Amino acid sequence: MASTSPRSVFQAFVLDVFFGVYLAITLHRIIWHRVLLNSEPNELTMPLAIVYGSIGVVLAILLHAMKASPGRKIFGLTIPGWRDALAVHMLWIAGVATVVTSWVVTKVSLIDLFSGDRLQRAGQLFGSLFTPEFSIAGQAASAMVETIYLSLMATLLALPITFVLGFLSARNLMKQNNTTFVVYNLVRIATNFTRSIEPLIWAIIFSVWVGIGPFAGMLALMVHTIASLAKLYSEQIENIDPGPMEAIEATGASPLQVVWFAVVPQIVIPFLSFTIYRWDINVRMATIIGLVGGGGIGDLLMQYQGLGRWNEVGLIVLLIAAVVWLMDYISAKVREAIQ
Repeated sequence: MASTSPRSVFQAFVLDVFFGVYLAITLHRIIWHRVLLNSEPNELTMPLAIVYGSIGVVLAILLHAMKASPGRKIFGLTIPGWRDALAVHMLWIAGVATVVTSWVVTKVSLIDLFSGDRLQRAGQLFGSLFTPEFSIAGQAASAMVETIYLSLMATLLALPITFVLGFLSARNLMKQNNTTFVVYNLVRIATNFTRSIEPLIWAIIFSVWVGIGPFAGMLALMVHTIASLAKLYSEQIENIDPGPMEAIEATGASPLQVVWFAVVPQIVIPFLSFTIYRWDINVRMATIIGLVGGGGIGDLLMQYQGLGRWNEVGLIVLLIAAVVWLMDYISAKVREAIQ
């Protein structure tokens, strides 16, 4: 059993409170109302939320008194025997409730999926998609070229900023003193927040900011690329061999000299590989952000889909698949060559 430090016990208790609240909500609002009674639960009001919270706290206290809580199990604090078994069974209950909740919330319906009328409509749709209209090939190719260059520019403009942020968010380089450690935490918080917002949302923001078009799409991809590559770069820096750093530091070199001569040579090849891979990802993303005004092939896809012209949509989908496959093949070969 792990050390029962006050901190780990407190963390386990907090986790158990969330566990109890979650279990109360899912069992009452989903399992009881929607599954067993086949009815919609009442609106979640503040008094009802307080009830759920109280149930969570009471359940956490009881389970901790027995030393058999899921939180204690996760933190390795349970005692082998019936207490450990009880914690495991409660985790299983939560898992089953989660699966049932997911099924209910997403309104899974096999009848809708396989009914004769729905299958007929699906057949008509796929029939149109697989008989593409080649008369718009020139227009689609032009939009696809715009998409490729949009993603390339987003990647290139992100590189200088990402290169700097990669070093600033590497823990092994920034833990030297309090000032650098504060910078490290601020950069980490900023990049984590930026990365948590999908490029589709960034495209909507920049479409309002600079107007609908490829510039908005490029900015959206650039922002997300900076945050994503900064994480990859920093993790690569944190995994470098510390030996060369220690050797150069022993000569009295400055921190910048240590980074340039000991760190950079170890991370150039992985950085190039990550960058090429990110460009490949950006090409795929660029086809999606066009759906919200980010320009490129996605914009054209949205136009024809809105008009219900599925033969034209079929050609666009075919072109996207071909370009994505080609980009994936080329990027894989380039990454293989530089490694």
